Amino acid sequence: MIVTYRLMSKYHEGVKVVDLNEAKTKGYEKLGETVCKKLNSLGYCAWFVKDKEEAQKAALRLIPEGASVGVPGTVTVRQIGLIDELRKRGSKVSVHWDPDLKPEDRKQRLMDEMTSDWLVTSTNALSADEGVFVNIDGTGNRVGAMAWAPGKLLYILGINKITPDLETAVKRARNTATPPNVIRLNGKTPCASVGHCVNCSSSERVCRVVTLMERPPFGRECHVIIVGEELGY
Repeated sequence: MIVTYRLMSKYHEGVKVVDLNEAKTKGYEKLGETVCKKLNSLGYCAWFVKDKEEAQKAALRLIPEGASVGVPGTVTVRQIGLIDELRKRGSKVSVHWDPDLKPEDRKQRLMDEMTSDWLVTSTNALSADEGVFVNIDGTGNRVGAMAWAPGKLLYILGINKITPDLETAVKRARNTATPPNVIRLNGKTPCASVGHCVNCSSSERVCRVVTLMERPPFGRECHVIIVGEELGY
């Protein structure tokens, strides 16, 4: 016999039990708010939103109409639908991953991303204890722009990117974020076959530049939107 348990408003041994989805959502909210508090103490302007729709609205409120926006490779920003909304408002949005771009045009697009008024990206991992952003690149354009670019920086990340500490953040960047990214790009590295990092020497290896951002760079305005949903890799 199959028994279905309805937990909402039920009591178990005298203790009221919260619905499973509600508990998960509340846990995400508590974690997001805790990490935002940490990031704000480090000099970021960070806040938590409940879902990708709220993340898009928050980003649109933050970025002025008509501002130029660079978006290096990020699945998260595409998932929240921000790029199309920015273009509707008249922003020049520079992305380099258009498959129809010629090599020389792609190089220019990479530079346009770097020099935009705003750089909008995500992160491979974020440590909850120290608030360190961990990112891995093959070319270095994304992490280079995070570390230095003339415009303002906005991180948008799903709650799944947060790990307890720096060690787990680095492991997440290598083992959780990188394999699906390689698969998405049709790469042929070992991690695409086995699903985790093996510290390969493949000519297509994408783990080439690793950065740890411990504080906002000098003189740069840095914002963080943490979303209470799982987004990106």
